[in-house]
Amino acid sequence: VQLDESGGGLVQAGGSLRLSCAASVNIIGFNSMGWYRQTPGKQRELVAIISSGGSTNYADSVKGRFTISRDNAKNTVYLQMKSLKPEDTAVYYCKAHDLWGDYWGQGTQVTVSS
Repeated sequence: VQLDESGGGLVQAGGSLRLSCAASVNIIGFNSMGWYRQTPGKQRELVAIISSGGSTNYADSVKGRFTISRDNAKNTVYLQMKSLKPEDTAVYYCKAHDLWGDYWGQGTQVTVSS
C-alpha cells in the first residue's frame, strides 16, 4: 500500500489549502482513513478521520475549519483547510487502516505565516 500526500505549502494566516492523499489501492477496503499532523518535539496528533461509511471526526482545534472527504472512484482522501492559523503549521500525514494494520504516507509540509 502506498499513500502519496500532496497540496502542502506556505500560506498566510486566514488562507486555505487542500491536501490530497492518493492511495495505490482501492480505498473502499480500508476501515478508515485519516489525517494526522506533527511538529518537532511533539507527538503526532489526529486531525480528522473518515470511516468507510463516510462518518467523520475532527480534533477540537480544527472543527469548523477543516473538512475531510473521500472520492472512492479516485482512491483519494482530501483535507480542505480554511481559516488557517500559524498553529496549524506542521507536517501532515495521511493514514489508512485496515484489518492488517496501518499505512502511512511520507507527509507534506504545511506552513502558515502570521
